[in-house]
Amino acid sequence: MNAPGVSNVGRQRRVVITGMGWITPLGFDVDSVWTKLLSGASAIGPVTHFPAETFRTNFAAEVKGFDLANFFAEPEPFRHAQRNSAYALAAAAMAWKQAGLGDAGKAGQINAGFTKEAGFDERRVGIYLGAGEGILNFDGYAKANLEAWDADSRSVDFKRWAEEAYKRFDAHGEMEQEPNMPVTHLAEAFGACGPAFNCMTACAASTQSVGEAFEILSRGDADIMLAGGAHSMIHPLGMTGFIRLTAMSTRRDEPSSASRPFDQTRDGFVMGEGAGILVLEDLEHALARGATPVAEVCGYGSSADAYRITDIQPEGKGAIAAMGEALEQAGIDPGATDENGRPLVHYISAHGTGTKENDSIETKAVKGLFGDNAGRIPFSSVKSMMGHLIQAAGAVELITCVQAIRTGFVPPTMNLRTPDPVCDLDYVPNQARDLADAGGVEVAMSNSFGFGGQNDTLVVRRYRG
Repeated sequence: MNAPGVSNVGRQRRVVITGMGWITPLGFDVDSVWTKLLSGASAIGPVTHFPAETFRTNFAAEVKGFDLANFFAEPEPFRHAQRNSAYALAAAAMAWKQAGLGDAGKAGQINAGFTKEAGFDERRVGIYLGAGEGILNFDGYAKANLEAWDADSRSVDFKRWAEEAYKRFDAHGEMEQEPNMPVTHLAEAFGACGPAFNCMTACAASTQSVGEAFEILSRGDADIMLAGGAHSMIHPLGMTGFIRLTAMSTRRDEPSSASRPFDQTRDGFVMGEGAGILVLEDLEHALARGATPVAEVCGYGSSADAYRITDIQPEGKGAIAAMGEALEQAGIDPGATDENGRPLVHYISAHGTGTKENDSIETKAVKGLFGDNAGRIPFSSVKSMMGHLIQAAGAVELITCVQAIRTGFVPPTMNLRTPDPVCDLDYVPNQARDLADAGGVEVAMSNSFGFGGQNDTLVVRRYRG
């Protein structure tokens, strides 16, 4: 039985979500973080990962109290993993456990053998991440530069630089900077020997990773996929780059309310960090092993703006294309309503970064696609509370869509107190909303739009058997 307006036409296999895990600035347990999101809690505060007092933006949404040993009985094999990889491992362990694929406490050993232990063909278990790069050894790099600088000649002594850099060189640290490492660690931890990919399409990456994993399963190239993303750019170079682009908020005196998506006073996004990992599975495979699907993935759309690397196409054409493709694959007409006159999409998780350009153009795109229905669909941004997790953002926000389906509540857009005339949709301002009386949430859509003009959208629905 399908939700109203949804079909599986043109699809080979149905794909469901059987497990979810995240590491976020608001916490780690899915249900407790969801409670905080519904309450409007903020995870934004002063940066502690490095001395940032003199930075124009000296605040972010950091992950606090994280220890990989709380998720892996034997984390020693991953002792060199940087924050991005460690977050991915922990989120994957939670998703794997919820999916009923094995005891997450046994993870942490190379080729833990989960797949074989459960009787799966490890070649049919794959990974697709949108994981960002690791953290540069900035202190070592800066010290080598300073030591090699000849003030008299105002030039760099490159021989001296090489000698100084070598003193500070750490092979594991250098290797862990590579964006393929989270995939490597997950493959080793969970014994996944099937398709393995990582994409770096900026803020759209983990939405793309889930969408591509969905396609792999849909066409029958795997039975199980770990999909999602992980990233931390809360380090000197990561913060400096966005500060120089004037993309981040500079509200140093009020960081907890600095992220203001769709508000007229918004002045940029707030950096976050973390990971979101989902277990996607072929429906028949999931049912055969007795798993309980938590939602069904029913549509994925992807497009490129082909415009400018730091600017969105002004009319939102790329965003409209991605959203339209995802809805078409899901069999949903964005202009249609059900027998009660309700739009067929019940919640949209906005990309909603809090920059002037993004919020106004995303609003324009949603209106351009949904027409008269646009203003009747709750449309909110959790970045207002946990910041922008960059490449991990899309997967984390997809989990909020699944939680909306499961609970019937949709999270608010916090700090939206000054309406912007060009942002005139229903952003669920400042207070979560219970949609039970309206029929709950059967279908939700998640948007992610990245630098470089990458646009990705996912549609998920309640699993109905």
